[in-house]
Amino acid sequence: MGNTAWNDKKKFVWILSILLLSAFLLTSSISYRVAHDSLSEQIEENTLPLTSDNIYSEIQQDLLRPIFISSLMAQDTFVRDWTLDEEQDPEKLIRYLREIQGKYDTVTSFFISEKSRNYYHSTGILKQIQDTEPDDAWYFRVRSLPESELYEINIDPDSADSSRTVVYVNYKVFDFEGNFIGVTGVGLAVDKVKKLVELYQKRYNRHVFFVDREGKVTLNGGSFNGSQTLQDTPGLDKLATRILTSPSASLSYVRDGKTVYINSRLVPEFKWYLIVEQEEVESERKLLTTFWGNLLISFLVTIGILIIANLTLGRYQRKLEHMASTDKLTGAANRQVFEEYFEKALIEASENQTSVSIVLLDIDNFKRVNDNYGHSIGDLVIKTVTNILRNQLREHDIVCRWGGEEFLLLLPNIDLSHGADIAERIRDTIAKRKIRVNEHELNVTVSIGVAEYLPNETPAEMINRVDIALYQAKEYGRDRVVLSQ
Repeated sequence: MGNTAWNDKKKFVWILSILLLSAFLLTSSISYRVAHDSLSEQIEENTLPLTSDNIYSEIQQDLLRPIFISSLMAQDTFVRDWTLDEEQDPEKLIRYLREIQGKYDTVTSFFISEKSRNYYHSTGILKQIQDTEPDDAWYFRVRSLPESELYEINIDPDSADSSRTVVYVNYKVFDFEGNFIGVTGVGLAVDKVKKLVELYQKRYNRHVFFVDREGKVTLNGGSFNGSQTLQDTPGLDKLATRILTSPSASLSYVRDGKTVYINSRLVPEFKWYLIVEQEEVESERKLLTTFWGNLLISFLVTIGILIIANLTLGRYQRKLEHMASTDKLTGAANRQVFEEYFEKALIEASENQTSVSIVLLDIDNFKRVNDNYGHSIGDLVIKTVTNILRNQLREHDIVCRWGGEEFLLLLPNIDLSHGADIAERIRDTIAKRKIRVNEHELNVTVSIGVAEYLPNETPAEMINRVDIALYQAKEYGRDRVVLSQ
């Protein structure tokens, strides 16, 4: 049997190799000729190729100018001295804001004092900021920005003219000792910014628009016909995550039967992504025609591969079952396969009159970890806890990722007392483990419930008991073990 299997494997590899080599040689030679011709045409027909750097340079000159102006205002000695001098003679500041607006051709300029909460505008004192007023929420949001973030950009109606929408740059102002004393800034009319975007589109013959970190379209030209979010745009919805999690990306998708190439780049000053789209050119359509010819050849080759692969399908069944039964992030058992192990363990315990215990643990304040450090660090914490659990348990014990940050452990031949000892050891080990995240040290704790199988108890009833014990551990202050009696 061993020699037969070995011969079958060799035969399979040789036949598969010959088929693949033949197909790739044939399709590659055809594709190369057409691609070479198409590339030549592309170079000749597109004398001004689009790059992210070209557009970014334009942004540096046009859209980043308001940030520079707001920064100058925030650092202006006059603004800070006037504010610290009890805001005497408001007309001086109003005149200053008017001059800023006129000199730099902005649609608005403003200053809000932290002490008086007066909203100083180039036209006068508009109002007094109120923490109960929804329209004033932006001020308190800017005031509470982290120390490393000095400004915010948002799009809102103009405070002096509600019929006009403005791109605001809200910049924090500090006194000479570093104390927060207000917010200043300028605004650009959205219509003016849209004209800049349309200018980019005309200059480079590409579609240009901006999205924020959530995928919402923030700025676009008049010819934009997409949805308001990447996630709702057909084709782009599948690429949204990759775009929003990478500083830059070059991708493609199909829209209305045409290939659309996109370049994305994060503009850190705006915290927006610049998206540039280009539809396929004529030379690329020739590649598509060739593709259909290659597809026919590939289809014939694929049929042959499938016939051969079918002979060896059973050899890969175990791997597929493993993939279907484990959690992708941690490699622990998933919920579905755990239920099968659980029922089997309870049946054996009932027949052999042996003990079975389960341990349900939850990472304390895990949402705070995600909020403070990001989901990638949250994933690191979950994987670290998983490794600790494996190291503390026997080889035949089962570790299951029960939920987002919940783990359920199956301990055959373990009574409640012994299970409590194991749970306490796990709790203590996790509490002492320090996870280093850049320059920070992160400590996590877990709350744990433990339950032992009772005669004639169903799996659902046992899990419900241990869940109640876990809830009590949380209620009693977390970082502790509670037994279900």
